[in-house]
Amino acid sequence: MYKAIIFDMDGVIFDTEGFYYQRRKTFLDSKGISIEHMEAKEFIGGNLQQVWQKILSENEHVGQADAFHQEYEDYKAKHRAPYAQIIFPEVRQALADLKAAGLKLALASNTQKNDVLFALESASILSYFDIVLSREDVDSPKPQPDIYLKAAGLLEIDKADSLIIEDSQKGISAGKSAGMQVWAIKDKQYGIDQSQADQLIDHLGQVPEKVL
Repeated sequence: MYKAIIFDMDGVIFDTEGFYYQRRKTFLDSKGISIEHMEAKEFIGGNLQQVWQKILSENEHVGQADAFHQEYEDYKAKHRAPYAQIIFPEVRQALADLKAAGLKLALASNTQKNDVLFALESASILSYFDIVLSREDVDSPKPQPDIYLKAAGLLEIDKADSLIIEDSQKGISAGKSAGMQVWAIKDKQYGIDQSQADQLIDHLGQVPEKVL
């Protein structure tokens, strides 16, 4: 049915969104900047630098987005997510089954490359992926389709034979704009608009059941 599967990372492979939100909140609280008025879903799947612009402009820190972003990157490096502990329980077996069946696997994330590689290496799953792409690998991140088009091209698989697994509205929109089938891990917490997805699934363990 499919020859390749392209995965998003956060919210699909790792249960990171709660950790990420609290880390941002703790950092911004230390700067006297509140994000209490913002919903967690506003941070999910997007380009964090765009979010900085909104947060800082609302707090009269216009023009400081780049400086805050770099300071936060330094803070993140000292407060890494515990990826080995927050990998979704079905992920390793699902990846093993799909790889054993001969499918090509790729990861395409809006997260920075060093964080992506650290996450995959920490959880001992890097070897499952033929291609790993991050936001530095394309000119325009999700919700633009660039990263999914590049992944399919590098895998040398026709778009019609590729399946994307996502969770965020921005990611789903990117996949559909790329002209591919998109399945979404069902959101049960944040109120994400997943209406563009071709199919909703509960977890990655259902992917081998459906495609093999």
